[in-house]
Amino acid sequence: MLEEPGAKVSISTVKRVLYQHNLKGHSARKKPLLQNRHKKARRGFATAHGDKDRTFWRHVLSSDETKIELFGHNDHLYVWRKKGEACKAENTIPTVKHRGGSIMLWGCFTAAGTGALHKINGIMRKENDVDILKQHLKTSVRTLKLGRKWVFKMDNDPEHTSKVVSKWLKVNKVKVLEWPSQSPDLNPIEHLWVELKKRVRARRPTNLTQLHQLCQEEWAKIHPTYCGKLVEGYPKRFTQVKQFKGNATKY
Repeated sequence: MLEEPGAKVSISTVKRVLYQHNLKGHSARKKPLLQNRHKKARRGFATAHGDKDRTFWRHVLSSDETKIELFGHNDHLYVWRKKGEACKAENTIPTVKHRGGSIMLWGCFTAAGTGALHKINGIMRKENDVDILKQHLKTSVRTLKLGRKWVFKMDNDPEHTSKVVSKWLKVNKVKVLEWPSQSPDLNPIEHLWVELKKRVRARRPTNLTQLHQLCQEEWAKIHPTYCGKLVEGYPKRFTQVKQFKGNATKY
């Protein structure tokens, strides 16, 4: 389109002009697909909760699930080595076919620190969800000293919104914070999972049993200060959602 009859524009020229306008090449970020109904719900949620004070968010118990692979295909390890030592064991990342398996974890946290971390056996079902809540919800509330004015937050996965789970929460008088779908960028627990995986990878587990053990150890080591900083960031997330009219944020 830039070429006129008899004239040619080189790739280097195009790049130079783009750079002059502060446009640089980057890998596109992966974000959940947001339809208009999702954007509307996100804007509404951000507007309704954007003025909540810090005390409110400090009493929100957030929960989520994640999968941790034994040998993830996206693992990175930065090493200092001498020439010819690239293949030494300490300078490599071990890989196996099919990545060696994985485990599913359910966890929760507040500004005061991490709560329970539960290994999910098999596929997550609504019955499993109720069992996890029975085992860990109130225990975590007591451990984190949330008192009586606490709120439970979970995403909108089908197993969480099932009648069985809703009934259990109602019977046990658990106040639930309604959460917009397709909104992991608003949930700081996602950053907590990244931190956990980074710590566990650094310890280089060799089997699934060890992987689970190290996850439990590193989860317990995450300092409350780190959790508190994540929770303090809620208002910034909501502000950006409103600025972007419900679209995905940088978080």
